Amino acid sequence: MANTGNRYRGSITDYADFDANQDAEALYTAMKGFGSDKEAILELITSRSNKQRQEICQSYKSLYGKDLIDNLKSELMGKFERLIVGLMRPLAYFDAKEIKDAISGIGTDEKCLIEILASRTNQQIHELVEAYKDAYERNLEEDIVADTSGHFKKMLVVLLQGTREEDDVVSEDLVAQDVKDLYEAGEMKWGTDEAQFIYILGNRSKQHLRLVFDEYLKTTGIPIEASIRGELSGDFEKLMLAVVKCIRSTAEYFAERLFKAMKGLGTRDNTLIRIMVSRSELDMLDIREVFRTKYEKSLYSMIKNDTSGEYKKALLKLCGGDDDAAGQFFPEAAKVAYQMWELSAVARVELKGTVRPIPNFDPEADAKALRKAMKGLGTDEDTIIDIITHRSNDQRQQIRQTFKSHFGRDLMADLKSEISGNLARLILGLMMPPAHYDAKQLKKAMEGAGTDEQALIEILATRNNQEIRAINEAYQEDYHKSLEDDLTSDTSGHLKRILVSLATGNRDEGPENSDQAREDAQEIADTTTSSDKPSLETRFMSILCSRSYQHLRRVFQEFIKMTNHDVEHTIKKEMSGDVRDALVAIVQSVKNKPLFFADKLYKSMKGAGTDEKTLTRIMVSRSETDLLNIRREFIEKYDKSLHHVIESDNSGDFLKALLALCGGED
Repeated sequence: MANTGNRYRGSITDYADFDANQDAEALYTAMKGFGSDKEAILELITSRSNKQRQEICQSYKSLYGKDLIDNLKSELMGKFERLIVGLMRPLAYFDAKEIKDAISGIGTDEKCLIEILASRTNQQIHELVEAYKDAYERNLEEDIVADTSGHFKKMLVVLLQGTREEDDVVSEDLVAQDVKDLYEAGEMKWGTDEAQFIYILGNRSKQHLRLVFDEYLKTTGIPIEASIRGELSGDFEKLMLAVVKCIRSTAEYFAERLFKAMKGLGTRDNTLIRIMVSRSELDMLDIREVFRTKYEKSLYSMIKNDTSGEYKKALLKLCGGDDDAAGQFFPEAAKVAYQMWELSAVARVELKGTVRPIPNFDPEADAKALRKAMKGLGTDEDTIIDIITHRSNDQRQQIRQTFKSHFGRDLMADLKSEISGNLARLILGLMMPPAHYDAKQLKKAMEGAGTDEQALIEILATRNNQEIRAINEAYQEDYHKSLEDDLTSDTSGHLKRILVSLATGNRDEGPENSDQAREDAQEIADTTTSSDKPSLETRFMSILCSRSYQHLRRVFQEFIKMTNHDVEHTIKKEMSGDVRDALVAIVQSVKNKPLFFADKLYKSMKGAGTDEKTLTRIMVSRSETDLLNIRREFIEKYDKSLHHVIESDNSGDFLKALLALCGGED
């Protein structure tokens, strides 16, 4: 199924024994009388190509003197009508209608504008501009200019020109120059020179820009997407990220849009319809392949579970096949996943927390302010929150010391007696040195009836050797027991072995070894085909718990090459319970640790009730490490900012403290 040269990659093809008059009659019959035969309508329209549908429209008008689209509109309703009517328009007119709807009425649908203008080729843009003029007797550029503003508007206008270079010959000198210009326009500059981003990303050829992105990463250690997120904002940022995604892989861009349209509560039907209609004769097969690799399920199965009725049937016909059905093998999709690993292997993403040391720090003034906030009747929670969430952990330790020297009192004990509940857990957590905080969380996870395996896994699977060693020391100091002994007596089986292995803090720290990585991948691949479950878990454990992160990334890449499956997918399929969760946590942590925590945060707040313990633990422990990166991953994956989700899920002083740690709205 590899995409060779210019092979046709749509899911809808010309119908072999096509007869426009016969089809027009069949549609007329299906709509005649009381109620319409929706099944017949969808069967016919989804099995004809767009060109054939235009001929049917012509025949219908000649035979009955009526407009087929008008008749369909009056017979059908809702999402199904939107989908069928969309299929009846030529692609350029379909795009024109979508854009017209996006800018008409109150408010603008920026996401629709971004999706269409970032993903279409020069020729498609020219045809869209013409179709818009023909259908609405208006100038598309003027309408967009009137409806948008700022840099977002400028970039849309550039894209509307449809003048992206199409030359495949790339000049290395120009690539180097563009990398330099982009870096100087963003990361190196106080303020951002948006015009450079607009000029380069709006005009250079796809081939050229792919090399620019690769070179940018090698030179700066920062993926271009991270620079865009750091330097730009709002709809302009979203548009530029969409342009970058489409340059890298249009199919992957649409696979991601489709996934986001269907996951979570409620389906974004307009997005789903727009993509399924507009890509059905262009690259639906490529989109399906990428979807299958990236989300480990087929597009077909997701549509099937997420929609219903005739609407579902029509969408499935456009999808054109279920890639889960025959255990399909996807060289194309494996290649995409492989490239994703390549990128993550060279990226040196800079980790940033949201809490930093405050300049002009005065521990004495802070200690006095805290004492005042807790003296007398009532407590001044605002002052407590403000001081503690805006100081680094080192600074908080100095405040503790100063408080004791000054007042002969223990700040922790005073705080404990003044505040309670979730706020107390958060503030007291921030007051502890990180290793002691982690040690306490591990102790709590093993205390009393029942063990909180998820907390044990989350901490031990994500801390580096240095952090693990510090936790061991803190645990011994605070509880006069060894962490390993407690883990051994509190857990059992393979989970115990995994956790004890992680708790030794002896993971390799060296670079990857290519030969060893191939052997490791082969070993995991071999054990997945054997029927011996225990040896499967043992092999996975010995490799995942001991090899360096850098080496494991290469192992995962080799594993995809050998099996065409992602290692995470394989673990989920072959294992169950806490052992599966622990190994998946290690893999996700190696792949993208901030994303692992973003997922945990999202799950702690979605659905009924909030898991305040997990929420507090992550916000406290990551606030100085990588919470800014977690925020970026969060908005990227869930289309909502962490700030927004925290705000809608919590209240009172606890909310104030969480938002202070979160450090801003994205």
